[in-house]
Amino acid sequence: MKVWIKLLIGAVIGITIGFLLPDNAGILAALQWLEKLAIGIGRYAVIPVLVFALTIAVYELRSDNQFWPMFLKNILFIIAASAFVIFTGIVAANFFSPNRIPIETVEQTEILDLNIAENVLDLFPSNMLSVLSGDGVYLFPVCVFAFFLGIGLNYDRNFSKPVISLIDSLSRIFLHVASFFCEILGFILIILAAYWAVRYKTLLRADVYKDMITLLAVFSIVLCFIILPLFLYILKPKTNPWRVLYGFLGPAITAFISGDINFSIPVLQRHCKDNFGIRRRSGALSIPLFATFCRCGSAVAAAVAFIVIIKSYSYLRIGTIDLLTIGMWAFAISFALARHPGDGAYIALAALCMIYGSGEYKAAYLIMRPIAFYLIAIGTFIDVMLNAFGSYVIARINGYTEEKKPSFFI
Repeated sequence: MKVWIKLLIGAVIGITIGFLLPDNAGILAALQWLEKLAIGIGRYAVIPVLVFALTIAVYELRSDNQFWPMFLKNILFIIAASAFVIFTGIVAANFFSPNRIPIETVEQTEILDLNIAENVLDLFPSNMLSVLSGDGVYLFPVCVFAFFLGIGLNYDRNFSKPVISLIDSLSRIFLHVASFFCEILGFILIILAAYWAVRYKTLLRADVYKDMITLLAVFSIVLCFIILPLFLYILKPKTNPWRVLYGFLGPAITAFISGDINFSIPVLQRHCKDNFGIRRRSGALSIPLFATFCRCGSAVAAAVAFIVIIKSYSYLRIGTIDLLTIGMWAFAISFALARHPGDGAYIALAALCMIYGSGEYKAAYLIMRPIAFYLIAIGTFIDVMLNAFGSYVIARINGYTEEKKPSFFI
């Protein structure tokens, strides 16, 4: 059975269970605990796969003098995609304006912050090896470590050849280990989907979020299943965009149900390799770069929610300058969400409220707390789909893909 079918079956079973479960505080607490366990299992092999694969990728690209051209292409793609997605989402939110949400006085009991200064400090700890002993949430310091290790392998091949062979072997071994977890994620997804459905069932009863739910769902479907595939028509050599979309159904399912970038990375890595033959030197560089910096899906979900908040607080029309300001802040925030693989959209919304709003807006994100999991799901879904399409485009442009028939896809 293909991996995406296993994932889809697990999601459907989980959602069905979630809708059938009675409302019970004990059941909800149990599902919260099971969700943490499931996310941990999904993230289990991320760091070793990323470290060894990225190290070898940097080494091989530098040996061929292709590292900086590849890096620049990824960054340019990320910037262009982020600008397009965020401003398209803001236009859609302004044009198809969701209904206002009743404002309730909510005490600010939590302080959410991007912690950009601390994030930068964590890139260069006093002991560079300490980044490998982290909790597997903030992957950017691990990427920096792998980058410098890859550079070090180019120093003198007489000394580094045994280490290169070792790292290459470890990369392949841990990729095989990660493949095992991908095979069992269908069962894991039952838990995540059940918890997702329980919260969604509660959300539907509130009714006030219905317009925003519909807007975000339609926007994400049109973007990821129509606009992104159509962009591939301009890619040379020509490719079938719907074949590419079919090849990335697995990561799409895990991203939406889990709402976690790091949970989806092993699934995405395997689909890139097994479905499209993307070589390690390309995929191992693109996937972590997009996972770190291309978080425009989370940012656009936050921007749409923030526009709804403003319209809920005031009956005045939001001007063009204000929309551009929101878009620019969301664009900037999208590059600062690396530490938040599982709650990026909600953190981005809190940051927008803190930065943009006056006193009345600073805690306004709390009225979106019931829908936070949905914002996160939509944001992560868009983030992972952009990661998938971006990694494929970069690899294809550079000739690092292998054509395979859809019947041979995993």
